[in-house]
Amino acid sequence: MDSDRPDIRAMTADDCDRVAEIRVRGWQHAYRGLVPQPYLDGLDVAADAERHRARLLHGDGSVVNLVAGTAGGGLAGWAAFGPYRDGDTRTGDAELYALYLRPESIGRGVGRALLTEAVRRCCADGRARMYLWVLKGNTRARRFYERAGFAADGGEEPFEVGGVAVPEVRYAKDLPAPPD
Repeated sequence: MDSDRPDIRAMTADDCDRVAEIRVRGWQHAYRGLVPQPYLDGLDVAADAERHRARLLHGDGSVVNLVAGTAGGGLAGWAAFGPYRDGDTRTGDAELYALYLRPESIGRGVGRALLTEAVRRCCADGRARMYLWVLKGNTRARRFYERAGFAADGGEEPFEVGGVAVPEVRYAKDLPAPPD
């Protein structure tokens, strides 16, 4: 692995504890001031790891989980994507469900590498468009996605967190057709 670029690979069950830590610490860092603090304080890494394990072991394979490894053998980030969910219906488009980094990995190209690989795989699968939802007040994430070619498409809905409705906006990006 090039020491300047993270090693992107499929997540395994052995990664679940580290991915849960990334997700929980990512929430606590990125969503401070955007969601209720008691909810953030109550996030449980062990319970989150068990949910990840169960999804990996019992999922239908439609969700792809990627991790970004570091030169030292640790994990710096995690992304999950699969079919776009329109309510209970899955469509032919793609959706980025999650992209979280260790706070100390922000700004080091880890998020860009994970997003680039997710988009590449969705293009290779013939997906025409990729969607994602981001908290309306998360300006850092919104700028990140906009720099990657995503744009808010007018979709907006509340996301309930700890009993509070937090607005999310939908972003979309048209994907190139896979090469013949």
